[in-house]
Amino acid sequence: FVVAVNTGTSALHLALLLADVGRGDEVITPSFNNVADFQAILAVGAKPVFCDIQDENLCIDMVKAEKLVSNKSKAIIVMDYGCMLCNPEQVEKFAQKHGVRVIHDAAHSFGSKYQDRMIGSFSDLCVFSFDPVKNITAIDGGALIVRTKKELKKTHEMRLIGMEQSAAVMYKNQRTWTYDVKRPGFRYHMANLHAAIGLAQLKKMKKITESRRRAARYLTAKLKRITEIILPHTDFEKITPFLYYVRVPAKKRDSFRKHLEGCGIESGIHWQPGHWFTIFKKCTRGDLSVTDRVGSEIVSLPFHSFMSKTTLDRIADAVKSYFI
Repeated sequence: FVVAVNTGTSALHLALLLADVGRGDEVITPSFNNVADFQAILAVGAKPVFCDIQDENLCIDMVKAEKLVSNKSKAIIVMDYGCMLCNPEQVEKFAQKHGVRVIHDAAHSFGSKYQDRMIGSFSDLCVFSFDPVKNITAIDGGALIVRTKKELKKTHEMRLIGMEQSAAVMYKNQRTWTYDVKRPGFRYHMANLHAAIGLAQLKKMKKITESRRRAARYLTAKLKRITEIILPHTDFEKITPFLYYVRVPAKKRDSFRKHLEGCGIESGIHWQPGHWFTIFKKCTRGDLSVTDRVGSEIVSLPFHSFMSKTTLDRIADAVKSYFI
């Protein structure tokens, strides 16, 4: 069941509430993640517990996650990164073993498949984001995918300030004045204008996916001979890529980005690990050696739908001119 909301961060907040995460609980999350996930954990009164990532796909390391489980563990957040997917089978085994809920942050992987299953069709609680730079946009927006009608009803109430108003009635622009309010709620519903734009984007999803795969493969082919950089380990066959990243030697990253800027090419860093931020420095953590290394190496190259070959060549040539 799909519940549309105003942002991906709102969807994360609601997912944690559905998982009954609250004060004193712990949520295991990759430190290499967007700060929105950490803030959502704080918003429900819980504490993030930082886990390392795997070097090959930059997704949570489930082996290391085993060492972080405590009697306070209530949920685990797993995230697909850029153009890489976490392993949902490993995650499900972990959840069953330890009795925790899973929140699948799929903000980067809308439109992708794991094996032959669409992302969002199999997770415990799955979160999407439709902000201005995602694979599809609703100007801003998000969605929470739940498995039961009970959770659907609860989420409908929480997204609209707790009102037990029937969604079927609301969608007809009708109002009843006999609803009850039994739980805390928020102003998290998606605006009609944003929803209309999202639906228009959704109709273009096949073309968006094809264009992004084509661009990612083209960049990989142009850059694969550079021995000093690490490229995404995927053929993009079932992926709708969100970010195209490269990993460069940490000591060269600043000068590499300045070189790109001098060539008229912007770049980004997604992201600083969570445990580097002042507010999270005292949080429980495991061995984060891969996260620390990747956090110092990662660089996002310009990437969006329907990129021209001319634009892709400019990017690739700028990268190659620094290393070759």
